[in-house]
Amino acid sequence: MTGDAATGAASARLKLADLQPKTKLQGKVKKIELFGAFVDVGAEKDGLLHISQLRKERTNRVEDVVNVGQEVTVWVRNVDAKAGRIDLTLLEPFLLDWDDLKLGRVVTGTVNRMEKFGAFVEIGAERPAFIHVREMMQGRVDDPSDIVKMGQAVEAKVIAVDRQKRRIDLSMKALDDYTPEEDAPDEKPLTAMELALRQAMQGQAGPRDDRRKKKNKSTKPELEDVFERTLKHHAANKG
Repeated sequence: MTGDAATGAASARLKLADLQPKTKLQGKVKKIELFGAFVDVGAEKDGLLHISQLRKERTNRVEDVVNVGQEVTVWVRNVDAKAGRIDLTLLEPFLLDWDDLKLGRVVTGTVNRMEKFGAFVEIGAERPAFIHVREMMQGRVDDPSDIVKMGQAVEAKVIAVDRQKRRIDLSMKALDDYTPEEDAPDEKPLTAMELALRQAMQGQAGPRDDRRKKKNKSTKPELEDVFERTLKHHAANKG
């Protein structure tokens, strides 16, 4: 490879500063060590795939999982641009970390287990979240299956998180207080007839006491007269 080609190839590689945790990458195993494997992911530096990140089960030998030259799909765990280090994993990261599970956050998930007292929902966190039967809707619910089914997509609000106990509690009925912002519908302009009628009606409106005093004096012909004069006035202004 010529000097220019090498420079071009190097410049085309991913900069460490641009890599973010949970980024999915394709790579090739370049070297095996006792503690893990180095993987070329197209970045300025090869990433380290530690032996503990090869699979969920305990691994005694790196070669039991990957070998030199093997194509692998990995995710970025951590990046230290100053040290020129990329930590990788073969374990797909969770969509939501514990720090992401703030009280009041609205999440979506899929019901993956039903119990008599509620339902468990897969939301992409380390553990499935739980919706107690009393949090499914306003009012009494005797059977959770009356509200949700296995495999059903649901939306709920985070109401409690216990990281030590690995517990996430959700509420569907709490969504009654959650109102997403929506664009206000465009109001159609009034027609000449509608505008005239509104002006006529506004001209007849007055305080409640005045309406009572003039109840017997206000007649249908008077309203029609006001309506007709308003139409003529609108037509004259338009002309």
